[in-house]
Amino acid sequence: MPKIIHSYQPKIKICCIQNVEEAEMAINAGAWAIGLVSAMPSGPGVISEETIVKVAKIAVGRVETFLLTSLTNATEIIAQHNRCKTSAIQLVDKVDLLEYSKLHAALPGIKLIQVIHVTGNESIAEALEVSAFVDVILLDSGNPALEIKELGGTGRTHNWEISKMIVDNINIPVFLAGGLNPENIKTAVSSVHPFGLDVCSGLRTHGRLDSKKLNSFFSRAETP
Repeated sequence: MPKIIHSYQPKIKICCIQNVEEAEMAINAGAWAIGLVSAMPSGPGVISEETIVKVAKIAVGRVETFLLTSLTNATEIIAQHNRCKTSAIQLVDKVDLLEYSKLHAALPGIKLIQVIHVTGNESIAEALEVSAFVDVILLDSGNPALEIKELGGTGRTHNWEISKMIVDNINIPVFLAGGLNPENIKTAVSSVHPFGLDVCSGLRTHGRLDSKKLNSFFSRAETP
């Protein structure tokens, strides 16, 4: 009997949304979530908290909204979220394990996404440890060890074999980020088999969200 191959459609998060117009483009294309980048030490996509509030408001009930924050102190993160009112918080830097319980207690119903920057095999142990405290792991290609931290938006891929090991060994959803674009998305999905995909610079032309790249990415993301 021939093997039955089922199609597989990862959830897609369009990050670095700049304004309401880009949010509408991402939503209309089929995004499951949009990413709103607050102040960062480096990297693209940063917008004001006023803009984050505006975009999050029009997205209510339509898509998940992720507040990307480089803050690591629970009190400061809670205050920022209370200003921005997103449905989820993406922690792009390493957070002390004790801070997670404070965040869950203060923000019930708000999903916590922890970014793990895949720099080597040590990232596997890091992801395993953190997975007990958060709702989602997101694998990216930054480098927090640099003098000016890289916490996302690098446009670089990382070692997908390590990402696949993380996907296979933890029991919560895993998003894959880092250098994704319409040309490599099929290979990424078939290699890592993540729950979701996170993309920023790979869908932009001269810094603006490109509707052709956006639609191409969605059409190529579905993989047997």
